[in-house]
Amino acid sequence: MGTYIVLMGVQGAGKGTQAARLQEELRIPHITSGGLFRAMKSQDTPLARQVQEIMARGDLVPDDITIQVVRARITQPDAQAGFILDGFPRTVPQAQALDGLMQELGQALTAVLFLKITDEEAVRRLSGRRQCRQDESHIYHVEFNPPQVEGKCDIDGADLFQRQDDTPDAIRARIGQYYDKTAPLLDYYRARGILYEVDAARPIDAVTDGVLAAMQAIGK
Repeated sequence: MGTYIVLMGVQGAGKGTQAARLQEELRIPHITSGGLFRAMKSQDTPLARQVQEIMARGDLVPDDITIQVVRARITQPDAQAGFILDGFPRTVPQAQALDGLMQELGQALTAVLFLKITDEEAVRRLSGRRQCRQDESHIYHVEFNPPQVEGKCDIDGADLFQRQDDTPDAIRARIGQYYDKTAPLLDYYRARGILYEVDAARPIDAVTDGVLAAMQAIGK
């Protein structure tokens, strides 16, 4: 049996950081929904072309196509021993579709790890984020990772800016949308007995300890 994990949590909960540590510990791929669609942009397959056309129109990729994209990825050789799925499923119908995919593979989800933080903590973490105007991969935080010179990138000296969707009001709106869509999903997995909540408001190492303790509790 492989180790098949769904990672959940609002933006700012630290999913990327914990997924990287879990990936190193378990030696299974971290698969993000955003990464799947970005990869589709450079692929030349019937499915990729279909996704490219939808995204070119500015439309949301419908569930049936999204599920095909996920299926194509989780059936790759590197995912045979398991995966950490991040950003999918987002709704109960998507979760039910994922259950169907797992049945096709003769497997079942091992655990759903929900990294839990308060709305206030999410706002604190995200609203302090600043990006470099010259290279948006250069990211700082006014509290946790400040630049050496306020408002300037350490690497290239360019101005730092706050993204429009990182303002407190925008963050609270995103959090509200997240819980509207995912609260039923949490209940779905809780009823299945595979939902594990981890207090993600603690220091990074303590959160990692909580994640690994949850995995040990289920024998993984």
